[in-house]
Amino acid sequence: MAATTEAWQEKANAKRDSVNGLIPESWRFKEPIPSTEKQRDVTGKFLWQYLSDREIEITESNAVEIVKHTTTGDWTAEEVTKAFCHRASLAHQIVNCLHEIFFDAAIESAKELDAYYAEHKAPIGPLHGLPISLKDQFHVKGVETTMGYIGWIGTFQGKTGTGREMVFESEMVRELRALGAVLYCKTSVPHTLMSGETVNNIIGYTWNPKNRNLSSGGSSGGEGALISMKGSPLGFGTDIGGSIRIPAAFCGLYGIRPSSGRMPYEGMANSMDGQNTVLSVVGPLSSTVGGLRLAMKSLLSQQPWLHDPLVHEIPWREEQEKEIFDLVSSGTGGKGGLAFGIMETDGVVTPHPPIRRAIKMVVEALNKLGHKVVKWSPPSHKRGNQILLTTWGYDGGHDVHSAFDLSGEPIADQVKQSYGDAAQEQMNAAQIAATNVAKREFQKEYMEYWNSTKEYTGTSRPVDAVIAPLAPFAAARPKCYKYYGYSTFVNLLDYSSCVIPITTAERSTDVMDKDFEPLSDEDKGIADLYDAAIYDGAHVAIQLIGRRLQEEKVLAMAEYVGNAISGSSGHTAPSEKL
Repeated sequence: MAATTEAWQEKANAKRDSVNGLIPESWRFKEPIPSTEKQRDVTGKFLWQYLSDREIEITESNAVEIVKHTTTGDWTAEEVTKAFCHRASLAHQIVNCLHEIFFDAAIESAKELDAYYAEHKAPIGPLHGLPISLKDQFHVKGVETTMGYIGWIGTFQGKTGTGREMVFESEMVRELRALGAVLYCKTSVPHTLMSGETVNNIIGYTWNPKNRNLSSGGSSGGEGALISMKGSPLGFGTDIGGSIRIPAAFCGLYGIRPSSGRMPYEGMANSMDGQNTVLSVVGPLSSTVGGLRLAMKSLLSQQPWLHDPLVHEIPWREEQEKEIFDLVSSGTGGKGGLAFGIMETDGVVTPHPPIRRAIKMVVEALNKLGHKVVKWSPPSHKRGNQILLTTWGYDGGHDVHSAFDLSGEPIADQVKQSYGDAAQEQMNAAQIAATNVAKREFQKEYMEYWNSTKEYTGTSRPVDAVIAPLAPFAAARPKCYKYYGYSTFVNLLDYSSCVIPITTAERSTDVMDKDFEPLSDEDKGIADLYDAAIYDGAHVAIQLIGRRLQEEKVLAMAEYVGNAISGSSGHTAPSEKL
């Protein structure tokens, strides 16, 4: 056993060292990184001391601003790419957010884009020269996809001799290249992907850059951390239980979980591949809604439904955005005409004080703007989430445990809480069919509840969206993500949902109610995790939920709500249409 343990450790160390060795010597820290006690927040100006003025100008720009420069020839793709490679290197050295580095290949791609622009006086596509980071599920030529598993090092998804090792590319990678994007790194994930914290035996733990006492989230935690530190202007994650939205919320970003079939997932690595009751989906994270819109609109222009059999033939629908814009301006005296359901709690676990304050801030802003807000009292989320959790156990954990068995590496505690130390008995076809029926019936029940809200919105329509917590806490403390119900119900229903950053936790303001009475032992356990001093300064976010395949409407409403909250401080650039 000792020899086996030594083998996996050596393999993990070698992989970690090989990746870190790709960071240029001039970009490596010469002095020890300050401790969390001395420097809790490593975003923003903390990093500026290690960057040139030009690098700061470039990397502080959002995705939409960058492409305005790169698609007109004002900035070269090469200088933009080098700036983000440098900042990504700094981010990784502090919070452990990268699995793969391919800066040299990215710079060569950028040079080719610049040569194309010099010859044609036009960009290759709408993402010309834009650096984009990818979660380590995407296959990219020239680098590995480990998905955090030591047993996947040097293989194609754990297998050798496939002919696909380091040459196969996922469908979305092909489309991003065709649009002019520059791909330069892949970001960290928890092994298995099935955790709201990012940890594995290769890179360790991915910390939250805003508050290093806390997690960056998961499973797209590397994306959240990297974009939060502006080491990337735009990246892609995946979401089967909250894995885009959790890192976005924890790291102060916008992130959208599209409905299944809207974005191409073809050719990506995954856990439990073939479990089709609740599909994992792919979507973007960025510092602004504009970045999300740019990503989705550009990708849909590539007609992904011609190359991914699960993608619906639904181009970007500007008329749906316009419908929201018209409703915003339809009220009397400039007041709006939207209606929102407000879910303060799911009746299972009570959100921490910062989350409750964020919900209150949104409600007050919407009321001030003249919109309708109503209490959201849907079918039992406890019942719905139990259906979803059942789907994760169809195979008894055989898929993930077989990946661990390849190396003999230990399973992180955060994953073990779901999958234990060994695989269990698999469900049979009848049990899986019964779960599918239960899911469909719950979706129908929830749909009709949503329809019924038109009786009391005062708009003659059901609510346009739901405002809800994304998690019971601003971010998870290490090994403490014990309740996923606020994110997973959206996956079961297959709704579109976008995270909106609202505020930051405040030690003196966000105090636990003295008369708080927990709903259950589970509720008490989550409440006991709250410590105002530990959470001070953490990002606080909520999610805006729309119906299935309403991504255009959801982004339009998210941008509007985000602007209403941020005011002049600006979480996102004001929309030209609003």
